[in-house]
This record gives sequence, structure tokens and C-alpha cells, in this order.
Amino acid sequence: MYETINLVVEEGIATVTLNRPPVNPLNSKMFAELGQVAAELEADPAVRVVIITGSGDKAFVAGADINEMKDLTPVAMYKFCQVSGAAFRALENISKPTIAAINGLAFGGGCELTLTCDFRLSADTAKFALPEINLGIIPGGGGTQRLPRLLGAAKAKELLMLGDIIDANAACQCGLVNKVVPLSELMSEAKALAKKLAGKSSLAVSVIKNSVNQGLNMNLGEALDFETKNFILVFTGDDRREGFSAFVEKRKPKFT
Repeated sequence: MYETINLVVEEGIATVTLNRPPVNPLNSKMFAELGQVAAELEADPAVRVVIITGSGDKAFVAGADINEMKDLTPVAMYKFCQVSGAAFRALENISKPTIAAINGLAFGGGCELTLTCDFRLSADTAKFALPEINLGIIPGGGGTQRLPRLLGAAKAKELLMLGDIIDANAACQCGLVNKVVPLSELMSEAKALAKKLAGKSSLAVSVIKNSVNQGLNMNLGEALDFETKNFILVFTGDDRREGFSAFVEKRKPKFT
């Protein structure tokens, strides 16, 4: 069905593998297919968690496809950015939790792709960079906006303006990734996290995600009001009744 990605769904966990070896560069076809798969996974009630990774062990995504971009006119580049931006927003706004399993280089658009995910697990061999400054351009996939929201303005400017490559441990120390594991254990760790998330209330998880993502774009007062409305929404659900009953009965809840 897809040309540039592989999709496997097992036990409620969807694994999306970016498949343009050897370094999985992002081109317009892959962006379009990422948008399509995001819509497919959002609509599939059997999917509770999404893992995104790269094929091979060299790169997650080594950046955008420069061979496609280098001869584009500004008008064509604008259309390219519309497609890429729509894909990243679709991935970011999936109501289900998403995990980036970063198996290698995450440069440029690859690093920006990880920023659309809720969790970032990194192989110890992975490296990260936003090197667009070294090409005389700036990130165009959300890097100047999502990165400072995640790391703070000072650290984000350092990575954006210098374009330096950092290793997985440095990425973890600054908060770019949640955890670093050996490459051989990356997918097992990602699936273990996915199974843990799948065992939570899917409604509560999706509302937490929406509350955080939307609240970041509000002032504190508006965000707190938004949280209260979402809390009441979740409080009316069957999962809340099951969670409260399980707590009182000292058993593990079975969320539906």
C-alpha cells in the first residue's frame, strides 16, 4: 500500500518503519505517505500506540532529500513545505501516544520528525543535529518552534545556530530524548513502553496529550480552564468508574 514506509499492527501497537535505505531521507512521497498513515492510524480503533522508526541501523532519518530540494523554485519549495508541514502536524495530532524509536542518525527533518512524537527513545549509536544553518538555510519542519518549546530558547538556539552534531547521551541530558538504550534493545524497549501505554485508559491518555499540546499555545489561565473542562470530560467516562472501583477493590483496572 505504501512505497516509502512499512506498517505493521500487532496487539494494538502500530509500527511505522521509514524505508528509503540506506539513510531514509524525507522526500515529498514519504511526507505524503506519513500524512496518509497518520490518518489511517487515527481512524483505526484497534491501534492504541504508534511507534515510528527507521529501516536499518545507520539512520532514523538523515534529513530531507537534498537531491529533490536542490532545484526547486521558491514556489515549488513552498508547496513542498505545505506537504511536509501537514504530515508533521498530522503525526503530532494523532490522539494516540507516539514513540520515536531512533535507530541512527536523526538530522534535519529527521530530528524535526522526532519532535512530533510524544516519547523519544534513542539507540546509543544515534546522533542528532539541525545542520540547516550550514547550508545557508533554516529548519523548515518545525525545528525553530517545537525545539524551544521542548528544550527552552537558549539550548534550542545553540543547536539551531551552530548546527553541531550531538550524541545520544548529550541529547538525553538536554531533554531531547527520554532514554538511551543499546541499539540491540531499542525496539524491545519501545514495544515495552508501548504495551505499558496501551494498558492505560485510552481516553485519559488522549485527553492528556491534547491538554498538553493545546495548553502550550495558551496563557496559563486559559490553559488551566481548558484542563478543568477536559478533567470533567474524562470524569464522566466508563474508564473513570472502572479506575475508581479497581482502586477501592485493590485490583488492576481493566479499561475499555
